[in-house]
Amino acid sequence: MTADRTDLPGADRVAAASAAPPAPDSLADMTACQLLDGYRRGEFSPVEAVGSVLERAERIQPLVNAFVRVDSEAALVQARASAERWARGAPCGPLDGVPATVKDLLLQRDVAALRGSLTVGAGTVSAEDAPSVGRLRAAGAVLMGRTTTPEFGWKGVTDSPRHGVTRNPYDVTRTAGGSSGGSAAAVALGAGPLSLGTDGGGSVRIPAAFCGIFGLKPTYGRVPIHPPSPFGTLSHVGPMTRDAADAALLLDVISGADWRDWSHLGPAETVRDRLGEGVRGLRVGYSASFGGQVAVDPPVAAAVRGAVAALAALGAYVEEADPDVADPVEAFHVLWAAGAARMIQPLGPAQRRQLDPGLRELAAAGARISAVEYLAAVDVRMELGRRMGRFHTSYDLLVTPTLPITAFEAGTQVPLSSRHRRWAGWTPFTYPFNLTQQPAATVPCGLGRDGLPIGVQLVAARHRDALVLRAAHALYGAGVADLPRPGLPATV
Repeated sequence: MTADRTDLPGADRVAAASAAPPAPDSLADMTACQLLDGYRRGEFSPVEAVGSVLERAERIQPLVNAFVRVDSEAALVQARASAERWARGAPCGPLDGVPATVKDLLLQRDVAALRGSLTVGAGTVSAEDAPSVGRLRAAGAVLMGRTTTPEFGWKGVTDSPRHGVTRNPYDVTRTAGGSSGGSAAAVALGAGPLSLGTDGGGSVRIPAAFCGIFGLKPTYGRVPIHPPSPFGTLSHVGPMTRDAADAALLLDVISGADWRDWSHLGPAETVRDRLGEGVRGLRVGYSASFGGQVAVDPPVAAAVRGAVAALAALGAYVEEADPDVADPVEAFHVLWAAGAARMIQPLGPAQRRQLDPGLRELAAAGARISAVEYLAAVDVRMELGRRMGRFHTSYDLLVTPTLPITAFEAGTQVPLSSRHRRWAGWTPFTYPFNLTQQPAATVPCGLGRDGLPIGVQLVAARHRDALVLRAAHALYGAGVADLPRPGLPATV
C-alpha cells in the first residue's frame, strides 16, 4: 500500500473534505481552541461558555451518568475571574477560562477523590492537586466537575458500587467503555471540551473510541503522576478531547517534571507547534489484526482501512506490516492482578466485602502470584518493548484498530456474546502499549452498522508523542473523524 494508492475505502473523502470542523450548535459544543479564539476576539466570555457547559452537564447527567460531582458555584466563580482577566487583556495561562473535568481517581485540592468505591469516606478531602490537575489550575482552566470511573479504575468499562453505570452517548443501552468512561461521555456530549483521564490498559483509548472522541496515552513519564498508581508503570495520565489540536494544547500544559514523581521524563518538547507538519513521507505500518491473532468485526475493519487510505492519500508511505508481537495478555494479567492485590491490601474484611466482586476476585488472584511469576511477566514486557523498538526502526507509525468491536451492553465487563472472562480479552490492541509505555492515540473514523463509533489507533516509538498528534491532526483535517454528534435529551 503506497502513498499514491486511492483504491481503498475512504480515500475519496480526503480530496473532498474541508479541514474546518462542523459549526458548533452552542458554546458547549466548541473545542477549547475555539473557545480561546472567541475569548481573544471578545465574541463571548468565559462566564457564558462555562454557563453553557454547566447547563449541558445538568442535561446529560440523567442520560449517561458521566459525573460524580459538578461544582457549578465554584466553576462560575472561576469563570468570572477569568472574564475579568480577558477583559484586561491579561489571561493567566494557555487554558484561561476553558471548562475542564477530571477523572475521579486524580487528586484535586479540597475535593474528595471517591474512586467509585464505598470504601472511601466522603469526607476524605485531598490536601493537594495531582501534578496534572495542578497544572490545569495554574493554566487558568475552570475545574467544573469530576467524572465517573469503575472502582479504583480496575476494568475497561465504567460502573461501580458507588456511582452505578455510565452509558454511551450514542446508545444508552451500551457501555461508554472505561475506565475513563465518564470523561469520554462528558466530552462527547459537550460537558467540557477537556478532560483528564488515566490509562493502565487502554482506559483513555477504550472509552474515547466507544464514544467517538480523541484520546491520547502519552509516553510513560511524559505526564507526572502523584500519588503513584497501584498498577505501577502501566498507568498513564492523558488528554481526552474533541480533537487532536485540543489534546496537544492540553498535553503541553500537563507535561514536564514534578519532583513528586521520580520516573518523570523531565523537560518536554512543545507538541502544539508541530501539529501542522502533516504525514507526507512518514513510514506507516498497518496491522489489521496483529497477523491474524485478533478477530475484528468487518465494519470496524472497513472503517480503519478507510483511515489508513486517508493517510496514504495525504502522502504517507503505507504498507501492511504486523509487529512481531505474540499476545502478551497473560503477562498483563499477572501485572494487573498483582496491582489490584496491592491496592486493596490496606482494607479490612468489612471493607473488602463492599468491593466490586470482580475486583475482589482479581485481587485474590493477584495475592497468589509469586515474585518469580511477577518477574517472568516483567521479562515478557521487556521483550515486547524490544520487539516494538525494532519495528520502529522500519516504521514511524503503527496503525491498528483501537478496538475490534463497537460498544457492547452497559453494566457488563465483557460482551454477553463473547467467551471472554476478563476485560482485557476484548481490547487486544490497547494494553500491549501500556506494557511498552509507547504513545498511542485513538481517532474516530466511522460508525458501525449499529450506529456506534469506531476508532483507529496510532502508535509511535517512545518519546514521539508529537508524531502521534501530528498524524491524528492530519486525519481530523482530512475529515476522517467527522462523525454525527450523539443526540441529547429534550429535557432534564
